[in-house]
Amino acid sequence: MMVHEENGESGSPAAAWIAKFAAPVADAAAGKALGFALPLAGLSFAVKDNIDVAGVPTTAACPAFDRLPTVHAAVVQRLLEAGASLAGKTNLDQFACGLNGTRSPYGEVPNAFDARYVSGGSSSGSAYVVAAGEVDFALGTDTAGSGRVPAGLNNIVGLKPSRGLLSTFGVVPAAQSADCVSIFARTVATAVDVLLAAVGHDARDPYSRDLALSRKPLPAHFRFGVPDKLSFFGDAAAERAFNDATARLLAMGGSPVTISYAPLAEAAALLYESALVAERYAAVREFFDAHGDDVIEPVRGILASGRNYSAADVFEAQTRLRAIAQQVEPMWRDIDVLLVPTAPTHYTREQMRADPVVLNRNLGAYTNFVNLLDYAALSVPSSLRADGLPFGITLIGPCGSDLALADLGQRYHHATGLAQGATGVPLPEPRAIPGLAAPDAGTLPIAVVGAHLSGMPLNSQLTERGATLLRATTTSSSYRLHALPGTVPPKPGLQRVVEGNEGAAIALEVWAVPLAQVGSFLSLIPPPLGLGSVELADGSWVKGFICEGHALAGAQDVTLHGGWRAYVASRATPSSN
Repeated sequence: MMVHEENGESGSPAAAWIAKFAAPVADAAAGKALGFALPLAGLSFAVKDNIDVAGVPTTAACPAFDRLPTVHAAVVQRLLEAGASLAGKTNLDQFACGLNGTRSPYGEVPNAFDARYVSGGSSSGSAYVVAAGEVDFALGTDTAGSGRVPAGLNNIVGLKPSRGLLSTFGVVPAAQSADCVSIFARTVATAVDVLLAAVGHDARDPYSRDLALSRKPLPAHFRFGVPDKLSFFGDAAAERAFNDATARLLAMGGSPVTISYAPLAEAAALLYESALVAERYAAVREFFDAHGDDVIEPVRGILASGRNYSAADVFEAQTRLRAIAQQVEPMWRDIDVLLVPTAPTHYTREQMRADPVVLNRNLGAYTNFVNLLDYAALSVPSSLRADGLPFGITLIGPCGSDLALADLGQRYHHATGLAQGATGVPLPEPRAIPGLAAPDAGTLPIAVVGAHLSGMPLNSQLTERGATLLRATTTSSSYRLHALPGTVPPKPGLQRVVEGNEGAAIALEVWAVPLAQVGSFLSLIPPPLGLGSVELADGSWVKGFICEGHALAGAQDVTLHGGWRAYVASRATPSSN
């Protein structure tokens, strides 16, 4: 196999790669021979360089460590058989020890939106090449948050499966009992496709499990936990972004429930501040004892600290962890999903070099406990801050809740209106999550264009009836929007124009209203508004707000704003003239 080693300048896009293949690796023969459909046909991917590819050195970002595997890691083999093609191996924080992407002799991986900032780690290169559109998806690993933090900092999806769902055979361990292979993609649907193609028990992995995933989606009116104490380390932009995220979940039918974060924080601290760190040393003990000087700081110091604990210390730490798990278990009786910031702030690469331990710990403030307590998690993009940096949220659920998290995460991601990664490409239409039971059919999709939009004065008429936001989209280009005079609160009138007249696409939201609540909702709609049929951008039709024609005489045409929210914002902004 011809391999081109990347030696790009630190902080350059080339630093995301350790090795790019001259020709992609593909092996769909087994699936074809058995007549299988190839669910990942046409997709390209990359793998973090602590995951084996036959015939290619695995370095774990330590050149002296490199090993030459003769077989693919189990997860790589499954993905190749599913029709995907492998483009190369990506950079990482050495031995997957770090959350920032600067701890590699192969160079610092930049953030896909601003190269001055960290990419997040340890799966830094995998996140970057997905965000930049160089591959369709990539594999990382996640012990303490390495499959989530880089996703949040690069505006992509990071799916951290339930522990043991994906085989770690052929993966250099970080802390083997807590390790997961993770998936980066630009959409939730792609990440789920990859998950389902790679899933399967593997006896070669001591921690592999034959898990039965829950097929039950979250209820239309769901409860999401929010930690009682959140620190954003002085980052006001991140704090605002998280507050906006909670408001969006509220608009989608969620009810916030305050949970105590102290026990989760204690569990997180055990990973590096107790005898549990000895498992990181055990993972590479033979190499480290012989070649410790070949390991960079601060990775060397972290691994070396694992030598300081006795077997009794390890059992004591494990028992404390189990006690915490018992303490927090009742939390799931009060909530359906837990919401946290994927990363509470964002640092420049220069800041990280100056204070590599403390700032790295800050990035993992809301990630470390997840694998230790056997939870599933999904990081999804939430917003772009005023400074242009991405902000992501993580949805956490009990073991086996992967598909339900994906369903909620996809709805949330598509409600943001964000583009895919750093590509500028709009999100495609959402897809049903395979294997998940169909949502309650007892709802009616209703399109709203004005005062019922999320955050607008009448949105509560939807949420108090248990309605949930399905997606934000636009009408077809056959509509005009008018501001109706004398309405309180101000309301628009949507008009479909005849062929040949100049129409435009108008921003709207589609909400799922429980059938039992449709009547009471309709009773609140005053004339000249009513419920009719509205054509969406994809050519489909849904019920939605329309306006009687006579009311548009003399009404201001506000079509040029593209939607009611933009029109209202324009009125609130003082004129510069």
